Order: sequence, then C-alpha cells, then structure tokens
Amino acid sequence: MLESSTVGTTRRQFLSAAAAATALPAGATQTSDDLGNLEAIVVKRHDEGVERLLAGQVMDPSSPYFGAYPDATDLHHPGTAAGLIDSFTAAFHHRASKYFRDPLMLERIRAAAAFYTRSMTAEGNIHLLISNFNSPPDTAFATLNLATAQHIAKENGTREIEQILRPILARCADALVVGGVHTPNHRWVVCAALAQIHALYPEARLVRRIDQWLAEGIDIDEDGQFDERSTLVYNPVTTRAFVTMAAKLKRPQLLEPVRRNLMSAIYLMHPDGEMVTEISRRQDRNQRGEIGVYWKPAHYLAYHDQNGLFASLAARYAPRYADLSSLMEYPELLKPLPALAPLPENYEKLMPALQLVRIRRGENSALILLRGDSRFFHFRRGGAVVQAVRLASAFFGKAQFIPQTFARSSDSWVLRQSLSAPYFQPLDPPHRVQAGEWDEFRPDRARTQVMHLEQVATITETAKGFRLRLQVFGTSGVPVAVEVNIRGGEGLELDGLLRAPGADDAFLLPAGFATVKSPSGTIRFGPGARAHRYTQVRGAEPKMPGASVYVTGYSPFDHTLEFEAS
Repeated sequence: MLESSTVGTTRRQFLSAAAAATALPAGATQTSDDLGNLEAIVVKRHDEGVERLLAGQVMDPSSPYFGAYPDATDLHHPGTAAGLIDSFTAAFHHRASKYFRDPLMLERIRAAAAFYTRSMTAEGNIHLLISNFNSPPDTAFATLNLATAQHIAKENGTREIEQILRPILARCADALVVGGVHTPNHRWVVCAALAQIHALYPEARLVRRIDQWLAEGIDIDEDGQFDERSTLVYNPVTTRAFVTMAAKLKRPQLLEPVRRNLMSAIYLMHPDGEMVTEISRRQDRNQRGEIGVYWKPAHYLAYHDQNGLFASLAARYAPRYADLSSLMEYPELLKPLPALAPLPENYEKLMPALQLVRIRRGENSALILLRGDSRFFHFRRGGAVVQAVRLASAFFGKAQFIPQTFARSSDSWVLRQSLSAPYFQPLDPPHRVQAGEWDEFRPDRARTQVMHLEQVATITETAKGFRLRLQVFGTSGVPVAVEVNIRGGEGLELDGLLRAPGADDAFLLPAGFATVKSPSGTIRFGPGARAHRYTQVRGAEPKMPGASVYVTGYSPFDHTLEFEAS
C-alpha cells in the first residue's frame, strides 16, 4: 500500500488508496457497528484513493516517467510506483471494489512495474531521490508493497500479476541479502521484506540474512521504546515489521517487542489520542500525530492475544487507519475482537529509561521531562495546550534551563541545573598564542572571578492541575524569563496579557492570571510578574511556535506558577 506520512517527507510520501480519505474526524470514537462494517468502510476509502492515483499516474508513453506518480516537487520516486502496484492489485482482487477485475488495473500495474524495473540499479536497489541512492533500506520499504501485492495475486491465482512481479522480487531479494542500512529500524524493515519474499518463494539464504540481523538483539529499552523513540514514524514502522516477521516466519516470539512498544504507546497517549513526541530522536520530535498509526500491530495483537486494551485501540482507529491490502493479506484482522478493556486514564507513571513522568487524570494530561530537555513541563486539557514551560537566565549566554539531575521529594519532582562561568588569566609561563589557538590553550589558563548559578524547578500535582516553583540563585542580578508556550488553534483565546517586544506572539503576564480557553477545555495559570521586558534572552533557545507568555524577574528569583484546568 501507499502509506501516508505523519510528519515531513519520509520514504512513503503518498496517500495509500486504503487510507486516502478518513472515515471519521480525528479522535472520534467508533461504534461496534462501524467495526462490523470495517471491510465496507475500507473498500470505499480504497476506491476513492485509487481514483486519485489513476488521475495522477504518468501515462504518456513518451515520458521517461511513464508509469510513475510525481510527488509535490515533481520527483518520481520508484518506491511510490511499488505503492501503486499494491493499491491497484488490492482493488483488482476485492469483490466489493468497483475496480474488481477491471482490466484498467492490470494496465496500470504493468506501467508502474515497468517504471520500477527501469529505476532499479545493477544491484537491484532503488533510489530515494531526496537523499539515498542505490539504497537497500528504500528497496526494503518498496518490497513490502510489492510482496503484499504478490501475496494477494497468488492467493487469487492471477498469473499475469505474478509473472510481472516475480522477477522484480527476485532482484529485490538479491539486493537485500547483502545490502546495508543506515538506522536501527532499517534492519527490521529489511528483515520483514525478506520474510515476505521467503513466504512467497522459500530460500534458506533469506532466513540466514534475517537471523544475522536478529543476532544483534532487538533495540528496545525497559520502557518499551526502540532506539529511535520515534512515536509517530519509526516505532510504528518497526512494530509492523515485527508483526510481518512473526507471521511470515511463524515465530510468535517476535511479537514480544510489539507488545511492549504498544503498551508504552498507550501511556504516551494524550486523551484525544495525540502522541507524546518530545522523546523522539527523529524528525517527528515535537510534531503532532495520533496513536492510530499503530493500528495494524494493535489490531493484529488484539486478535492474536485476545487483548482487550489493544482491542480498544483497534476499535477506535481501524475505520480510519485500516488498509485494504492488510485486511486481504491478514484475514484475522476481520475476525471478531475480544471484549474491549478501558484504556488507562488515571495514573502517574515514571518511565526511567526515557527519564520522564506521564500523568493522566481523566481529561488532564501532563508530561514532565526530567532531564536533558528545555521543554520540561507540558500540560493540556482538551484543546487548551501548554506545549512547554521553559526557563532561561542571562548568565553568560548559556543559561537555558535544561535539567541535569532530578529527584523525587515527597509529592514533588525536583529538577536541577548547576552552571559556572570563569574569567581567564594570562598564560603562566607566558608564550605566544597564534590566531585560532585561543581555545586550544584555554585549559592552561588560571580561572578567576568564577560565577555560579543554580536553577531549580519543583513540580507538584494539585487537585486541579500543577504547581511549578521556579528558582534561580547564586549570582545576583541576572535577568530571568519564564516562557509558557501555548499551542494555537481554532477557537483558542488568551486573556490577561500585554504584548512583549522582540518577537511575534510574545506576551507578558505582569500580574494575576492568564486564561487559555478552547471549546473543549480551559487552563488558567499565574500569578504573573514583570520585573523587565527582556524575554528573548541571549543564549536561550529561540522562541517556540505559537503564543509565548513570559514572567520575568532577576536572581535571586523564586516564583511559583499555578496551572489549573477545567
């Protein structure tokens, strides 16, 4: 299938025919009737997607891109042609599709396959034109589509499609049994692609290569996160890969990392289904997207394990995220789900490997990043979202508060940062310092007038929200700015503020409380303080997108902000 990207440009840029339209708005809850009609919903969406793909596919025989599908920048990616093949093959074989047995599908499959074949390198790989050339990982992503199409064709005895795809898959296999990778998830995508080919055309060398990658061990931590911690993109990619390996190789033990990552995802889900992305090490960091991207592994394990939690996710998101090719390749996805179990919504959970705390109290949702991130506090109620609280001091251009240590103290989390800044004396004994050598000799200089600064955030849960006590002390007279960043959105209102200089959407809270109002929730925070208007502190990270509300002062600084949600 052609798979939609949640953030930015990824390998799989184009809408799948199966997910080309959404059946329900984001965050909507589906009923059992919706799930019972899942196949009909998905076929309808698939056909709508196929119609758009047909309109966009290049069918001019004189064009070098004949059979391809251009992206928004007029690049013609071979991987997208593989997605076309998958989408058209599913439509051709599903009896409820208006394209069932339509010769047009075969014509378009032949054109896409010809373009893909022309695009293959001598080693059997393809290019990702935005970055990677002669790329085994991108060949693996494309192979997932091609092998799924071949599975559907073989199951239905369509020899014409089988004959088109078999030589392509043979070249893909030759490439993947020797090809390298760039990132951790690539290993598992390659393994999944090899497992699919092996299920179609068994070869011992394919399994040997899979086992060679698996011998490295699976990169999952105690909190259930894979190395890249990519909650919107590469965690779903990896869990789908392990489902494929487990099913095709008949190794159910490979489902264990999928279970662990899905449970981690459940605790990293806000009430509306949006995912915590602050932990990501990839391009989805601090981006927006929902847990529905885990639909396939959640649905597969809901049935396989008879797991009610996973069934709740599947029931909620299948009508929007299920794709026709998966339903045809894995018919268990259309079998009845077990009884739905309520998803957790009242907890405080420390995730030590991620060094964060997740707190849910019904519609209130908070995140405390304990170490290594300037966006150390996040709080939301419905559409009222405090994206981050940040603290910065004008201390030698380096006092953006990024917690170095943390501790649990009674009912609070205490985050600390210690900074120092010296002045340097002449070299003793003296010697000449050439241009460009200052940093080389810095360690040899005596240090004097050493200045120190301590920054502390103490975060305490209250009956209606949270209390943040923010302290800056050590060197006196240092300007301090606290930033409360608010996500914008339709119908959002901010009350009680003054414009601040130096940046768009920057405000001062001189006293009292500010209120963030949305149709689905309200957050009130304060009290404010305004000792100065210097909000864009030298050396601090740039202002975040959205409205930023500032409280200012000088060290020694000791100010408590209350956040209350309703």
